[in-house]
This record gives sequence, structure tokens and C-alpha cells, in this order.
Amino acid sequence: MLRTRTSRAALSTACAALLLATSACGSDEPKDAATTQVRLYGTDGNMLNSYAATLKDRANLLNGMKGTTPLTPLPESFKERLRNVDPKLTDYLYSAESYDAVVISALAAQLAGTTAPAEIAKQIVGVTTGGQRCDEVATCLQLARAGQDIEYRGVSLTRGGFTDTGEPATASYGTLHFDNEKIDDAKTEFVGAGEESGASTKAPPRGRKVRDGKAKDAPLVLGGLLPKTGDLALAYPPMAAAAALALTEVNAAGGVLGEPVKWIDGDDGTNPAVAKATVASHVGQGVQVIIGAGASGISRAVLPDVVAAGRILFSPSNTDAGLSTVDDKGLYFRTAPPDSLQGRALADVMLRDGPRKIVILARKDSYGEGLQENVRAELEKAGVGADRLKLLTYLPPEDPNTPVDFGGLAQEIKGFGPEAVLLIGFGESMPSITAMADAGIQITR
Repeated sequence: MLRTRTSRAALSTACAALLLATSACGSDEPKDAATTQVRLYGTDGNMLNSYAATLKDRANLLNGMKGTTPLTPLPESFKERLRNVDPKLTDYLYSAESYDAVVISALAAQLAGTTAPAEIAKQIVGVTTGGQRCDEVATCLQLARAGQDIEYRGVSLTRGGFTDTGEPATASYGTLHFDNEKIDDAKTEFVGAGEESGASTKAPPRGRKVRDGKAKDAPLVLGGLLPKTGDLALAYPPMAAAAALALTEVNAAGGVLGEPVKWIDGDDGTNPAVAKATVASHVGQGVQVIIGAGASGISRAVLPDVVAAGRILFSPSNTDAGLSTVDDKGLYFRTAPPDSLQGRALADVMLRDGPRKIVILARKDSYGEGLQENVRAELEKAGVGADRLKLLTYLPPEDPNTPVDFGGLAQEIKGFGPEAVLLIGFGESMPSITAMADAGIQITR
């Protein structure tokens, strides 16, 4: 997955691999506490240019940090269209997934012949499997209006369609590198995961016939449940721009069921209370499909409310693998792949650098603990003994303006003497990096 390194680096990796298998290279004793050096790794919640910008004068601590994120190679034309929506964009995380979530929702409603959420839900998986392939909004909508089964291939959904549970059967991950206090796009590499054979083979039901192209219950109303505020707010700009772009392009192509699609904005706050209030407001305003939430834990918190109201929850960024089996009455979908796939990619990135002892520090919620467990399992499968892994968690703050105190955790990390630290978190995790540096842990390339 990573590019070929110099012969010296290859020799180091080979020795590290031998050490994992035999524990014969070097000493098992912790390094001297005064000279602790670690490589830093991240995930989709923190591998962002905005993450570095928030660290301000200490952003240099991120130089050399590597991490993975669900990411497909984005066409420059798509990035340009996003920048036309938001000229200030510096990141594109989950932009493709947000765009596709809106487009798939629109296509499903058109094929259903109604804006009734239960009927739309029956079409969503089928939109991505088994029909005539199309990849442009206008073309796909034209086919759907003619009653043609379609197989949508969008910006993020490029290989396989959705599984029976309503999530991508395949995924693309990008390995990102921080250098000079920003993501170095020239070093980004991509790897595929999952199997196309996992896509659903079930045919969707026939939708209702629409007289004169118009449905009595139009328009389709989508409601945003994206992280405008809170710990995940740093990921909001690309998601919001992509949703707006998709809405514009759907309506420019004639809308859905004879009417322009409407959008009602809403914040999930990366906070269950904020998100629940937004969901209640959307239900009251007649929203049929809710696009969000941003964080997996927030979707878990609001899903019972959404299901009780008979609405659809369609997230572009939930990765908690446990959501694949959640009791959703067929009303929950996502364009982001589950972390069972990202765990493999992350473990591979770290193992190529040959660390002998690893700390995985994660936020204490379904996303953080779920991904932590997936990475742990993959590392142990690769031969990293449980005694060489330390799993730590922290509670994210209820108030995003109150930073987490990572001082004690930094000392615990230092005492373990790791060679690598994987940080699974959102914006609230930034102080952990400065806390490690203040504790005398040298973050190295």
C-alpha cells in the first residue's frame, strides 16, 4: 500500500517483521523514559488540514504523522465543483460520500414514485445494484423517471454497490501523510478493500406509477444532521459543500417527482442532545430523509427516534462496524464503509514501519472503541502480542469548549515505552499530542 522506500528503510522493516515473529531483535525492555520516541498515526477523524491549523504554533508536531481515511481518488472536476460552492475548502473528507448520499436518496424517491420514507427505503439498495449503470445525476434521473432500474456509480461508490444491510460492499482508503504542517497530497496512496461479491443481488420492488411525472406527496424534503458544531466540526465544510452541490445538480436536472428537492439545514452538534432536538425539528417539518449524523455514536443515539418517526437516516460518515447489525427496521443507510475494513488498512500502515510496542488511544464511544478493537485484532493476527499493545480510552467532553486533560494519559503512554501511538478521535483529541510532547515523548518521523 505504501510506496517503496530506500534500502535502509526496507532493511529496518524486514528486521521489525522478524522481531514480531521471533522477538529476537533488540531488547524487550522499555526505552529510557527520557528518550521515548514514537511515530504518530491517525484516522479519518483527525487526518485533516484543519486539524493541523487548530494546533497553530505547535502544528509541526504532526509532521510525519500517517493515517487512513475512507477516500477514493477524487476527480479534479468534482473538487472544482465543490470549491464553487465553498471557495475556502481545504479538505475533502467525506465529501464524495455526502454527495452520493443525497443523490442516492433522490434517485430512490424517484424510483419509488413517492416521498413516503418506507417506500424510498425499499429502493435505496437497488439504486446501486443490478440495473443500467449510470454515473451522472441527470442521466440517472432520466432513467429513473422512465421506470428503468439503475445501478448508480457515483464519486465514492465506484466499484461494488450496497450490501443487503445498506452500506458499501467495497471501499477505497487513502493513506495520508502530514508534512510541513499539512497533508501532502503527493504522498497520498490508495488501497481497495471489501469484495464486490458482497453487494446485494435482491431486486427492488416496482415503484408507484407517477401520472404526468408528478407525485401528489412531492416535494422530497431532506434534512441535514451534520456536525456544524462540536468535536467533529472540523469535518463539516466538505460534507456541507458536497450535500449542497448534489442538491443543486439534482434540481438542475429537473428535481424529483416533478418538484425541486428541498433541504432543511440542521446541526448534530457531535452531541446526542443537540442531534435529538434537530431530529425532532425535522420530523415536525416533514423531512423524509435525514442526511447524517456525522459521528457513529450520534447516529446510534438518534436512530431510535428516527425509526419511531418512520423516517430514513442516511449517513455519509458513520464507520462503526456495529451499525451493520443495528435494529433499524430497514431505515438506516450509509455511504461510508464500516471500520472492519479500515482496521485492516490502519494495521497495515503501522506494521510496515515495524513498531514493536504500540499504544492505541481512542475516544470512548462506539466509533473510537469499535475502531480500536478492529485495529487491535488485526495487529494481533499479524503477530503483535497482547503484551506489546496498550489500549487507552478517554471520555470526550460534553462541552466542546472544555478540553480533555490528557496529562495523566501522556504519562501512562510514556511509562509503557511505545514506538507508535495511534490516535482515534476528532477535534477534541488534539491536546493529546501536545500533552505527549510536554511529557517528554518525542514525536518523530
